Amino acid sequence: MKGLLSLLLISTSLMVVAVPDKKREDREPEAATGIIAKQTLVTEHAMVATANPYASNAGLKILKQGGSAVDAAIAVQLVLTLVEPQSSGIGGGAFMLHWDNKAEKLTTFDGRETAPAAATTDMFLDETGRAIPWIKAVVGGHAVGVPGVLAGLKKAHEKYGKLPWAVLFEDAIKLAESGFIVSPRLEKLVAMEFNPGITKLPTIKNYFFPNGKPIKAGQLLKNPKLAFVYRSIAKNGINAFYQGWIAKKIVAAVQQSVIAPGRLTLADMKNYRAKELPAVCGPYRQYQVCGMAPPSSGGVAIIQILGQLEPFDIAKYSMSDAQFSHLFTQSSRLAFADRNRYIADSSFVNVPTQGLIEKSYMAQRSALINLDKDMGTAHAGTPTGALVQADDNAYELPSTSHISIVDEDGNAISMTTSVEMGFGSAVMVEGFILNNQLTDFSLDPKQNGQWVANRLEPGKRPRSSMAPMMVFDQDKALKLVIGSPGGSRIINYVAQTMIAILDWQLDPQSAINLPHLTNRNKVTTLEKGTDLVKLKSALEAKGHQVVVRDLNSGIQAIQLSKGKLLGGADPRREGTAVGY
Repeated sequence: MKGLLSLLLISTSLMVVAVPDKKREDREPEAATGIIAKQTLVTEHAMVATANPYASNAGLKILKQGGSAVDAAIAVQLVLTLVEPQSSGIGGGAFMLHWDNKAEKLTTFDGRETAPAAATTDMFLDETGRAIPWIKAVVGGHAVGVPGVLAGLKKAHEKYGKLPWAVLFEDAIKLAESGFIVSPRLEKLVAMEFNPGITKLPTIKNYFFPNGKPIKAGQLLKNPKLAFVYRSIAKNGINAFYQGWIAKKIVAAVQQSVIAPGRLTLADMKNYRAKELPAVCGPYRQYQVCGMAPPSSGGVAIIQILGQLEPFDIAKYSMSDAQFSHLFTQSSRLAFADRNRYIADSSFVNVPTQGLIEKSYMAQRSALINLDKDMGTAHAGTPTGALVQADDNAYELPSTSHISIVDEDGNAISMTTSVEMGFGSAVMVEGFILNNQLTDFSLDPKQNGQWVANRLEPGKRPRSSMAPMMVFDQDKALKLVIGSPGGSRIINYVAQTMIAILDWQLDPQSAINLPHLTNRNKVTTLEKGTDLVKLKSALEAKGHQVVVRDLNSGIQAIQLSKGKLLGGADPRREGTAVGY
């Protein structure tokens, strides 16, 4: 059974190279069909839920040593960089929510990548002024933004860490030196080569194709270069990464990439700063739902989806009801219409964040939902503070990872972390992969003569759909820590699972196990191989264009209930929830 489970947990992989650029709906790597339901883990003291058992166990070890939720998150990310390199790593970026239980304070840390100072709005346009095909923009140094995850983690550790910085690196160093067992999922993704860069760029090819053959599940894979990097950062702090020898290696790899050399400089690395920001929070029934502020679109969009559904008696439905699927997709259409127009880096453009989640505005949007008919393509509304701008067609692939942690003191972390495309830009340096996050900007800076909010600009952070979330009850007590990978579908995955827990009173694992449906203001997509497919005809009768396909979530959730911690990890991937 264990072997079968491993085979079913293979996630991403659609051969993007062969698919025409216009068919973006079908250009995301797919999960394996079939879900083997896991059971909710129940513990009393602390819990870690991540996308890989090695990472979960590393985080749990830190908690048992008296470490904080932040300490555990750092240990987890360092291990994920090694064992799940296609999804996240120190060459990428992250968004983190942190709950300080004693102070009853919620804050967020923005470790999103930034565009180099030499970046220009026309960087991804061809000689005719048209945006180049997305897949041509991904591979190589041209797409690399300044990595932010380490700066974000260090900033959080300075405020909320308990154990010494160097201690947090110990497990990852040992694992990189002694080796880890390659999982079936990693084997599959390497063999499928859906990121063409992993066979075209020599450094990454030599790592994943030793002796010219792809790595195999069960194989012991060592990464001594990454271990050396970790030893340096553990001893000298993040200055080694942002200003020292590692920074020089990163810049050289980007600028000298054999495919699409990039514009990243040592000054860009040195000048990077993570941000600590207030969370964006909105009401949903008796709860407060909180997430990241822009440039992440996840927090705002999920608050909108839930707020627009509040007038409906969602509790009386279930996933087997076509009417719930209809209502959910209509609310999602409205949220995505606003997301595509307004959400971007608020340090560079006007983002009407509070206007978008104002109760009166969400009620106005909710009134557009027809109980009996699909609305078709929704149009963006006009929230308070909105300026005229063009819609954005940038999109994200689901090669990302999520971490949910609650420590013994009740402090919590919800952190989503990514290198964007599977295997990022495929530029590998000193044992880790660099992101391709510049392709999360709109490749075309203008639409119909109007500027796009999420256009590329020097120093700017690209829009994201990452949605680390927390939910609080009427007494301001933490109730739920949740998030998921999945590209722009993250928003739907997380919102649906929150409804299952908050409205339908399901435990976290049962909620995560439910089949998925999504609508990003395009088609309604039902998860292949599940009972949800039976709703296809009923939804088509309401005017939906329905697609059935594999859906690649990786939800990690921890619920706090009656003095217990209830945790779940997505069976569509290889993650685990562990605790004590």
